[in-house]
Amino acid sequence: MNQHTVTIEVAGRRLKIACPQGQESALLLAAKELDKRLGACQSQGKVFKTAEQTMLMVSLNLANDLLTQQQSFEQEKQQLQSKIDLLQQTIGQAVQNQEKSA
Repeated sequence: MNQHTVTIEVAGRRLKIACPQGQESALLLAAKELDKRLGACQSQGKVFKTAEQTMLMVSLNLANDLLTQQQSFEQEKQQLQSKIDLLQQTIGQAVQNQEKSA
């Protein structure tokens, strides 16, 4: 996959990041979200000793949000699969009943 560099800005720093071709928009959105969360952390008065600690805390919060969403999607997937299974069973029974009465 071809890679090229994309310039992003996070916490007032401009960085050139290697990015797979076609993923530029996703990278820019991710950088924007990270910058937004860093700004929110600072505006809430959360004080860390270094910028790296602040970045680490925001990154951990993002990772936690991702894991929470993944768990939620997995639960929804299981619920939908249960509904599909029930529908298939109901349809199967209806077909059997139809065949018996025919």
